[in-house]
Order: sequence, then structure tokens, then C-alpha cells
Amino acid sequence: MSPVGWCGAAKERRLGKGFAFRLCLLSATLLLLGLQLGLRGSWDAQPAATERKPPRAPPDGRSADGTHGAPGRRQVTYVRSARRASGAEATCCRQGAPPRTVGRKTIRWHIGLQPWASPTPSLRNEALRLLKYISTVQISCNHMDMKDLIGSPDSPTKPWSICLDDQFSLVHRIKSKECRLYSLGLGSEDNQFEVSMANSGCEVHRFDPSIKAAHIQEGKHLWYHRISIDWRDPNPMLAAHKLRINTKKLGTVLHDFGHHKIDILKADMESAEWKILENLILEDIVEEIGQLVFEIHVHWPGFEVSGNESTVVRYWYSLLKELELKDFRLFHTYRDLSKPQLFLKRDEFNASSCYRLSWVNTRWKSKA
Repeated sequence: MSPVGWCGAAKERRLGKGFAFRLCLLSATLLLLGLQLGLRGSWDAQPAATERKPPRAPPDGRSADGTHGAPGRRQVTYVRSARRASGAEATCCRQGAPPRTVGRKTIRWHIGLQPWASPTPSLRNEALRLLKYISTVQISCNHMDMKDLIGSPDSPTKPWSICLDDQFSLVHRIKSKECRLYSLGLGSEDNQFEVSMANSGCEVHRFDPSIKAAHIQEGKHLWYHRISIDWRDPNPMLAAHKLRINTKKLGTVLHDFGHHKIDILKADMESAEWKILENLILEDIVEEIGQLVFEIHVHWPGFEVSGNESTVVRYWYSLLKELELKDFRLFHTYRDLSKPQLFLKRDEFNASSCYRLSWVNTRWKSKA
């Protein structure tokens, strides 16, 4: 081929490459323009979608699909009744009670220990100080038994003493049938106190892991729950079916039931009461309680209470002093002579292994 022919062919190839480049550039421009128009159309359609009003909820508070909406969010647990249910199924807690809300508070991990009873720590000095403390009434109460109320029968057994003086709100809440009792137990068959309070119109919840069914209603005001009140919630890493007993802290139960206050907390926890009481103090749950009626045991340290003997008794005493700092006052004390007369497995100090103590919260104001 001649030089002229080579030059012509090279020029045609350069023109072909330039045309292909311009064609690619035009295609890319058209593609970008199409994407921009599509995005603008979606932006224009969005306000119209947000301006549509949701369907009006039915007047009974349910959503359009028939379920209850979140704004009312009541926590109501349905339970099986010991008697044949008629009409609507009974609930274990008052309907309409909102979930219990806990404000931000300073977290406490340990109680403040009281000074030793003597310059040199000794079991004798610690024991004598504790025994004197639980044997000394701090505030007078003239009416302590349900029989003091009109229509309440006499009790053949030693009663769990509550203060029904007019200066405290409990007697008025019982008469207006607005009181609430929580009873903590471990397999005790003695439920006369709970039945008596329920018959007086109080809302009574008894927590006992030995109950056969998860929840049982007896009568109009008495519920049994197969729950063991503990000083800690179960490990969330453990599956529920692997837990032999349903355990919860009292604060967790209050939240689950939507309860804000307890007029009476009765506890017979067979030496677990010390750690439970510590949890109630550390989490400020005691401030939600009107009266405490506890059976305490001193024949051994108790569950997960460690240390030597004098340290254990100092810990017990410090717990009870924490109640006093929370404005609880001891109004009744009962030394059970039917139980072994032992103190930390010792037949000393003229002590019983079991005492029933009753406190009233002098600052407590009732609220459902």
C-alpha cells in the first residue's frame, strides 16, 4: 500500500474512535438524567404519603386490627381460678395500673456497716446488742390484731401483728378495701393471716414456689403465685426451662404486676430473709412498703451470709439499723419459744432461734 493509503486508513480509525467515545459519553449523560428524575419523583411522592392520617382507633382503646395499642400499656397477668370462672377471666392485679417506673437513683452495692459493739470485736458483745435491739419496741401501737376490726374473728394461733392505729393509713385502707398485702413464703401451709386479710377486702398476693399451678385465685381477693422471691433475678443466659424454680426480685414482681405500693409485706423465708431484706434496702424498695412483718432466724448465718460469727451478727444489726434510717420503727416483737433456743448453733444468750418482728414506715404515703 502506498503512503497515501496508510494515512487515509489511520485517519478513518481515529474518527471511529472519537465517534465511539462521544456515543459512550452521551449514554452516560442520559443514564444520570434518568436516575435524577426517578429520585425527584420519589421525593415528591413522600410528603403525600406522610400526610395521610392513620385510621381512627375504636373508642375502647384498641387498634384497627383489634389488638390493644401501646399508649395504655397495662401489664395484666391472667391466672387460673380455683373456682369455675364465669364471664371474663380473673386477673391477678388491678386493671388500669400502669407499669411501675423507677427513677434514676444512686446504685448501692453494700449496706453501711455499723461500728463494732465494743473496741475488740466479740460474738458476745455483738449478740447482746442485737438481741436488745430486736426486743425493744421503738413506737407504741395500741391495735395490732385483725380482731380489733369489727367482724374479724379471733385467731387461735399467734397472729402476724400489724399496726391498726388511726395515725397510720393501714386501718383506713382496710376499711375502704384499698389495701394490698404481699406474702413471701417457702412451703408453709399456714395461710390464716392471708385469708383473713383477703376476707377484709385487701388484695392479697402470696408467693410460694411450692404451689402446684403457676397462678391460682381463691375467692375474690386472694391469689397464689408459684414464684420464689429472691435477692437477685435469674441469670438471663440460662434458658427458662432449665430453671427449677421461678425466682424474681420483689422489685421485678412489682414492675411486672404494675404495682407501686405495698401496704403490708409479710415474709417467712427460712433464713433467706436477711439477703432479701438487704436487696429491698439497696434498691430502695422498702420505701414503697407501709409495714414490714418479718420472721427472722438467728440459729445460723443464713443463705450467702459469710464471715465469722461476730461479723455475721454485726451484719444483721446493720441491716436493721438501715430500716431505722429509712424511718421504719419497730412496734412489735415476739420471741418464739416453740422453736429451738439457739443463737448461731449455741445454747447461749437466752435467745430463741426465731423472732417475729413488725415495723411501720412512719413516712409512708399510700398510692396504688
